[in-house]
Amino acid sequence: MQKTTQQLQELQPVVMKRLQGAFKKDRLAHAYLFEGPAGAGLTEITHFFVKLLLCENPSENVPCETCRSCHLYNTGNHPGIVFIEPDGQNIKIDQIRELIFTMNKTGFSSGRKIYVIEEADRMNNSSANALLKFLEEPEVNVTAILLTERLNAIMTTIRSRCQIVSFQPLSRPQMIDTLLAGGMTASMANTVSMLTQSVDEAVLLSADEAFLQQRKIVLKLVEAVSSNVHEALLLIQAEWLPIFKEKEDAERGLDMLLFAYRDIASAKAGLETARTYPDMEQTWKQMALHRSFAVLSKQLQAILQAKQQLPRNMNRTLLMEQLMLNLQEG
Repeated sequence: MQKTTQQLQELQPVVMKRLQGAFKKDRLAHAYLFEGPAGAGLTEITHFFVKLLLCENPSENVPCETCRSCHLYNTGNHPGIVFIEPDGQNIKIDQIRELIFTMNKTGFSSGRKIYVIEEADRMNNSSANALLKFLEEPEVNVTAILLTERLNAIMTTIRSRCQIVSFQPLSRPQMIDTLLAGGMTASMANTVSMLTQSVDEAVLLSADEAFLQQRKIVLKLVEAVSSNVHEALLLIQAEWLPIFKEKEDAERGLDMLLFAYRDIASAKAGLETARTYPDMEQTWKQMALHRSFAVLSKQLQAILQAKQQLPRNMNRTLLMEQLMLNLQEG
C-alpha cells in the first residue's frame, strides 16, 4: 500500500525535509545517491521525489496526483523516467549504454528526464565506469537517483559525483508496525525487532525453523532456572548446546536470554515498554513477584559477563553451566 506524504515524513523526517527543501528552493543536484538499510523507505521516497520533480502542479512541495504527469507516472507510462535494476546478478554495461543512449535521444522527453538505478552497488566495473563518464558530464535536465543498501560497495568516484542522502534505520516501533502490516504475529515481531534493524532479515528469522526452536529453548531455560537449577543444567546439555552450536548462534542465544531477564525487570518495575516476549507477560509478572531488583540486577550482570567471555574461546559448556549456577544463585 502506498504511503502518504505524512507517513513518509514520519518515516524519514530529515530526508523528506532535505528533498522537499531542495525542490522548494530549486537547488536540485544532478545526481543523488540514496543509501540506507532495507525497510528504511528508500523505494517509497524515491517514487515520491521522482513524482514531485515531474509534477505539473505541485502544491507545498507535494505532487498534485491529478495532473497528466502524475497520472502517467502512477500508471508506469511516464516518458521522462527510466528505471534500471540488476539483470541477473549484476547491472551490466549494455544496460548503462542503453540508458545513456535513451537519455541523449532528442525526442525522448522535452521536460526533465530522470533515471533511477536500483541496487546500484551491483554495477560491475565496466558498467560503473560507463556511468561515471555520464555523471562527469551532466545534462541540464537530467537527474540521476542511485539506490543502495551497501554504500561502501559503490565506487568512490561515483559517490563523489552524487549528493549522498542517508536514510536512518527504522525505530523499533516503526519496525514492529511494518512487520505486523506484513502479517507477522506481535510476539514474533517484538522478538526479531530486538535482534536486527533490517526488515528483510527480521522476516527471514521469523520463518527460520532453527530460530523458532532457539526462541523456544531460551524461554524454556528461563523457566527451568527459576524452578530447578539441575533441570536447567540438563537442558543446557540436551537442547541448548546442540542448537546454539555456532559462535553467532551462541551470541544470539545469550542476547535472547538477556532480553528475557530485561522483560522480567521491566515487568517488576511496572514499565510499559515493548517486551521482547509479550506472549510471556504473565509468566514474567509471576517471576518478578519472587525476585528483588538486586537479584535481577545480578542475573543481568551474569549474562553480560558470559557474553564478554564468549569470544575468548573458552569451553562453551563450562561457560553455560557456570552461567546457570550464577543465575540460580542470583
